[in-house]
Amino acid sequence: QVQLVESGGGLVQAGGSLRVSCVASGRTFSTYVMGWFRQASGKKREFVAAISRGGNPHYADSVKGRFTISRDNAKNTVYLHANSLKPEDTAVYYCAARMTLSNYDSDISYDYWGQGTQVTVSS
Repeated sequence: QVQLVESGGGLVQAGGSLRVSCVASGRTFSTYVMGWFRQASGKKREFVAAISRGGNPHYADSVKGRFTISRDNAKNTVYLHANSLKPEDTAVYYCAARMTLSNYDSDISYDYWGQGTQVTVSS
């Protein structure tokens, strides 16, 4: 069982930056593939980024070049660095964990989810 707790959301102006973090409980964090998803008001949850056990990142086209996912296995933490933020990046951001990398952009394949953290980008 893994418990995930996100933090670091907030209000930022367009063009600004923000880092959201997700701390996982348990001793097996390094064995999980970690993902970030987001859900804007009235929209479906969408894939943002994922990182393999070995640290290989994968990104949605909408954030490629602006967001960076990273992990620190010693701290049981995954990060999402968001730069050049746009109003359309406004959403609740969720981290998630799963055992395999296949279909990493599909939310139904993730086993554990955090409660989410709100990111609001003002224009």
